[in-house]
Amino acid sequence: MKLTIERGALLKSLGHVQNVVERRNTIPILSNVLLEAGSNALGLTATDMDLTIIERVPVSVGTGGAATVPAHTLYDIVRKLPEGSQVEIDGGGEGGQATVRAGRSKFNLPTLPREDFPATAGGELPHRFSLPAKDLRSLIDRSRFAISTEETRYYLNGIYLHVAEDKGGGHLRAVATDGHRLARVEMEVPKGAGGMPGVIVPRKTVGELRKLIEETEEPIEIALSDTRIRFAFDSVTLSSKLIDGNFPDYQRVIPVGNDKSMTVDRRMFAEAVDRVSTIASEKSRAVKLSLKKNSMVLSASSPENGSASEELEVGYGGSPIEIGFNARYLLDITAQLQGTEAEFKLADAASPTLLGDAADSTALYVLMPMRV
Repeated sequence: MKLTIERGALLKSLGHVQNVVERRNTIPILSNVLLEAGSNALGLTATDMDLTIIERVPVSVGTGGAATVPAHTLYDIVRKLPEGSQVEIDGGGEGGQATVRAGRSKFNLPTLPREDFPATAGGELPHRFSLPAKDLRSLIDRSRFAISTEETRYYLNGIYLHVAEDKGGGHLRAVATDGHRLARVEMEVPKGAGGMPGVIVPRKTVGELRKLIEETEEPIEIALSDTRIRFAFDSVTLSSKLIDGNFPDYQRVIPVGNDKSMTVDRRMFAEAVDRVSTIASEKSRAVKLSLKKNSMVLSASSPENGSASEELEVGYGGSPIEIGFNARYLLDITAQLQGTEAEFKLADAASPTLLGDAADSTALYVLMPMRV
């Protein structure tokens, strides 16, 4: 295998695929990226056995072939080469090594047999549909902050993607929860998604997908089965195993009897929470919301830092109520609201609170209160 490629193009593609490769691997081949050259294109493949990224990039191919080289080492080399340089890769170097040349620099990298690299075929994916890139970015951004990081409840370590039927017709929903907060984001069901099973897309897959689709405006082609999902766009294909588990019945934790409604300027509220929480203890991050007619006082106190309070004008006509929340959770949610006003629907100090965008019903958030 011999090829020449511009440094910037190679760096961009390597940056995408090397993120999948774990820094520590008990299986040596999983530390490598598979380079496959043929018909004026270079294919780069990396996998951790659960998640696989394949990217194709145009190159000048001298001799077709394949080689596997250490992914992070190759990425670091290319990153440190001068901008605009032409990189030559020869997969058939001395002693089974791959040679990387650019200008006066030369690197010899160890290789492992192409045959040792895991096969990337993932079986039949019968359900297929496409989403505009901006819609998929929105689904991910407005829900992923609530994904649990607690490994014991592994079925919460991802986004639950499914079609929900309700009075207004069907919706494609993304749901995430860590037990303290829940995010539910929905959109119209795309053509072809109607019969899809409910699937849990793992946290790592969600993170890598979001980075990959940051700049594209191409539609994202999605194909899935009960066990695997694949996203394809431009010259990139990302495929992943799904979490094998049952997502809990999230509808049961969405309150329906919250009769106290409060609206507040989203930006002013977030800034006030941020200021007041400076005083809150690092462990609890608790802030108290004291509501009375058209007024809210945010307060926090801790033995080591003292106390703080700030008053805001709000739209509220219910009976007085005091309720505590984790400040970071409040900030995470308000950061995803897209309108100017945030809407709270409360019941009492011990019950879950509904948060949302006063002008947009496609995203709904549930937040458990704290004792303060």
